[in-house]
Amino acid sequence: MKKLEHIGIAVKNLEQANKLFANLLGREQYKIESVESEGVKTSFFDVSGVKIELLEATTTDSAIKKFIEKRGEGIHHIAFEVDNIRESIKHYQQLGFQLIGNEPKKGADNKLICFLHPRSTQGVLIELCQEITGP
Repeated sequence: MKKLEHIGIAVKNLEQANKLFANLLGREQYKIESVESEGVKTSFFDVSGVKIELLEATTTDSAIKKFIEKRGEGIHHIAFEVDNIRESIKHYQQLGFQLIGNEPKKGADNKLICFLHPRSTQGVLIELCQEITGP
């Protein structure tokens, strides 16, 4: 893993959360984006190179909606940047980590993403992400 890339926070209302975090962090979000495949709308704040990602469900079957119903708003995942997501997936599988999906998929903020299941990471959902380069 190269670095902590972002911390994902599940929120019920993205507009209200954006106002709260803008006030808290002293800066506005730099991007708002929908990820249709995940049923979420996201916004990102940059804090000295570490991002805060706010996630609001846009569908009734979204993982974020289910998370909030079960646990309430709060930290949803921690994301780490990797050099090669496909190699990282193989590496963590070989180490015995359980993955949520065996192939990376397109996520927010121009990233390929994959998740390590919380059952194999002390209850923390870990996202692996790699910047998408090229066309």
